[in-house]
Amino acid sequence: MQRQTTRTKHKHYVLDEAKIRQAQELLGTATETETIERALDEVIRERERNRRAWAAIERRLKSRVQVRGRFQPAE
Repeated sequence: MQRQTTRTKHKHYVLDEAKIRQAQELLGTATETETIERALDEVIRERERNRRAWAAIERRLKSRVQVRGRFQPAE
């Protein structure tokens, strides 16, 4: 996912230090700011992936195509 160039704004939050460190390890980031940016990117990307998956499921259901499973007998 290509990162958009946007304005940044200084924010001050009270965050759980253990969660920040764990996220840093999982994401392989060097700074807390980078960790939060990457975590937000991950959430946004996951939401878009879910939206697309649900749209595909809805299209499939609307098409009324019958899909036989591997173990279902042919009619």
